[in-house]
Amino acid sequence: MSDLPQKPAAAVSRRTVARATAAAGLAALFGAAATAPARAATRLGPRTRDVSVPSAALGRSAPVRLILPSDFATRPDKKYPVLYLLHGAHDDYTSWTRETDIEAFTAGRDLIVAMPDAGPTGIPSVWRGGPDYETFQVKEVPALLARDYRASGVRAVAGVSTGGYGAMAHAARHPGAFTAAASYSGILDTTAPGVPAIMDAIVARENLPAASLWGNPVFNLLTWRDFNPRARATGLRGTALYVSQGSGVGGGGDPLPGILESALWPSAQGFARTLALMGIQATTHFYGGGGHDWAHWKPEFTASWPILARALGVPE
Repeated sequence: MSDLPQKPAAAVSRRTVARATAAAGLAALFGAAATAPARAATRLGPRTRDVSVPSAALGRSAPVRLILPSDFATRPDKKYPVLYLLHGAHDDYTSWTRETDIEAFTAGRDLIVAMPDAGPTGIPSVWRGGPDYETFQVKEVPALLARDYRASGVRAVAGVSTGGYGAMAHAARHPGAFTAAASYSGILDTTAPGVPAIMDAIVARENLPAASLWGNPVFNLLTWRDFNPRARATGLRGTALYVSQGSGVGGGGDPLPGILESALWPSAQGFARTLALMGIQATTHFYGGGGHDWAHWKPEFTASWPILARALGVPE
């Protein structure tokens, strides 16, 4: 594991960050089991499909975008590993194909790319008395892919922001389900100072009651801990891990992406320290500056690719 650098002196204080994350304006930033038979896939290109998946966990059908291997049609007996890519808050399952060149990047590589829906908040968890996006992503979508798209049991998961939370939470809460997990600016310690306010802001922006996620962070602390990647870190032992996070702040233009990135810096560092104390190996990239946006997440995905590729058994 790489050394954890100290936060640059130019960054704002933790108290300032906590106040900023509580501000209502910060919420605007985040714009940055057996399965029933799927409906017919919508063909978007030679390799890309949108599939509507009837989900018992969600109580409705939900979409997943697939990028199939280049030789999928010509090798009907071949099975393929799957890379799951999770979207962030106030975005959707189309984000990875909209914001990156993932289709071209994976051309000629023997894998399936699956980009499942996580709802408007992008928090792929078991909601209190509501939808269960964890089961949808970890059980129902894999069952569909194994049945209809010849997916093997080899899986890796990566995500941005709340999708980074999902990648680490899924891998920690379901040990052995994923050979690798990568987080780019993810929420990795949900109970760290200031982080519950960030989660509340994400939920509130979708006009949902804050307690509809995991309840009150004080009165329902055990539930918050149960869904906290840092608290469940022991489940990550044996999984190849990549964690990246910027210190934020600084730079010109809109300051909010930098403020949010700075707000998540202590959470990511605390998560990495816990892994180190437990002897769980991880590759980390903590860098000065940066913002909570795709301009920084795209190169981080590229940097993490060798780890994901080795875990999936495909060429780098």
